[in-house]
Amino acid sequence: MCGIVGILGREGVADQLVDALKRLEYRGYDSAGVATIVNGEILRRRAEGKLRNLERALKSEPLAGATGIGHTRWATHGAPTERNAHPHATDQVAVVHNGIIENFLDLREQVKKAGAVLDTDTDTEVVAHLITQALQTGKTPREAVAETLQRLKGAFSFAIIFKGEEDLMIGARRGSPLAVGHGDGAMYLGSDAIALAPFTDRVTYLEDGDWVVLTRNSFEIFDESNTPVSRPEHTSTATAVQVDKGNYRHFMLKEIYEQPEVIGHTLSRYLDLNNLCTELPKGLSVDFASLDRLVISACGTAFYAGLIGKYWFEKYARLPVDIDIASEFRYREMPVKAGDLALFISQSGETADTLASLRYCKQQGMRIGAVVNVPESTIAREADVVFPTIAGAEIGVASTKAFTCQLAVLACLAIHAGRARGVLSAEREAELVRILGEVPAYALQALKMEPEIEKLAQPLSKSNHALYLGRGPNFPIAMEGALKLKELSYIHAEGYAAGELKHGPIALIDESMPVIVVAPHDEIFEKTVSNVQEVAARGGRVILITDAQGASEAGIDAWKTIVMPHVPEIAAPIMFALPVQLISYHTAVFMGTDVDQPRNLAKSVTVE
Repeated sequence: MCGIVGILGREGVADQLVDALKRLEYRGYDSAGVATIVNGEILRRRAEGKLRNLERALKSEPLAGATGIGHTRWATHGAPTERNAHPHATDQVAVVHNGIIENFLDLREQVKKAGAVLDTDTDTEVVAHLITQALQTGKTPREAVAETLQRLKGAFSFAIIFKGEEDLMIGARRGSPLAVGHGDGAMYLGSDAIALAPFTDRVTYLEDGDWVVLTRNSFEIFDESNTPVSRPEHTSTATAVQVDKGNYRHFMLKEIYEQPEVIGHTLSRYLDLNNLCTELPKGLSVDFASLDRLVISACGTAFYAGLIGKYWFEKYARLPVDIDIASEFRYREMPVKAGDLALFISQSGETADTLASLRYCKQQGMRIGAVVNVPESTIAREADVVFPTIAGAEIGVASTKAFTCQLAVLACLAIHAGRARGVLSAEREAELVRILGEVPAYALQALKMEPEIEKLAQPLSKSNHALYLGRGPNFPIAMEGALKLKELSYIHAEGYAAGELKHGPIALIDESMPVIVVAPHDEIFEKTVSNVQEVAARGGRVILITDAQGASEAGIDAWKTIVMPHVPEIAAPIMFALPVQLISYHTAVFMGTDVDQPRNLAKSVTVE
């Protein structure tokens, strides 16, 4: 979600702050700002909208100062206006903040009674006033922050600077991630190691409840009880080279086309194609044979990956799977068994609800596995075993390549589990591994359908609603397709199991309703077709995504048919993810929406 950068530098930092914030744009935001200390005074520049607006403000009114903080805001409390943009400040303190202060209404009344005048709608401004009021009682900046943190409820991270303190910055983390960057005579704070990559690859990650006091040549970390603690220094793998779109119009399209390569990279970590067997990366050992069941939890697109994983684990390993959306899982106190495996899926590795669910399972004595794309993330660090995806940085807010790489990992794990549990023979494992090894080539073939998909996107862009249908492991692909269309084009869309059509959704079918059907020719193809016949009989505009055999046997007068290459069943969800991504992408392009940063959305959801 929001992005934080702090710099204790050796020269003017305003431009460095903006450049670092650009590296966090992929997280999603709607306003931005920076604050520096100039001749002992705190000065700010803020702007509604994109960072280019902040750059214009800085060009018009430059900011000097070698101490500064910067922020990209995703609005939670108050509209996305310049007035509500961070940093928030008093005459003594400036604060940037990710997350939510849950008790801010009570605190707001308390600081107002103490004489504070509040001029924004945000929860963050309260923090600046709490620290200021503590300073006014004679407390040092360190003491004032420590006192304030004890009064806050919620999930948050902060970077804070102080009037007259040009060699001091304080950061804090509870829930939302924050990292310390170590430079030569300089220190940094960042909500993401990517933001710090141009300055340093030496990074210390704050743990939950930690806060840190920085000078240019030192740092002290304290835990939630204000006890000094030591945290390990890591060498970050984040690249200092800013990712660009290359020859593509949008990051999303670039990332769609990267899928054959990154799926191949990911599969290479889990498959031994010489011996045609699965092989977990060195050090990643899980005794699937001893498990009674597997628990999976995730949010959004990652949850749909988990749903497909459920089909695979239950079919190929006969391993029962319980799966739930993390925002529900964390509160329903699901009974679990100590020693069983809980698997958490997250592109960023920082998803707040997923992390909370992980911690619940850990408290219950479960073994924790994580499928993540960021190896330095909080979820990765708190897991017992990490199953990395090798998708590379995903900049588009709507996930594409991270999703298919998650599927690649889950397919490999399901086969590995099946072999370990004695469900799959060595011959059957070899057959499935051979199929997965061909998935990058299948993905490359799927991308050749783009011109045909682009043609159908233009009339689809004129629709107000759409239904997506699928069965078996392609039912979650239908839900993912509907989510992508909603995210990118703002067209209302819903994904259903095709067999559920007659249990309500069929009432929506008329001549104006496009119905996108994900239907490879598999063992339940005929069942799917009979459901689609019900749509066609009522005049619905059927867009059938199938293969050549499916197209010849469907017997449906479809509005449009997209004929994909035929693939074996285990590979179908990965390959059929690509056309639903392209449908959503081109529909959004025709509608003129912001494809890479859709309205109201954030890449890394670090609050509930």
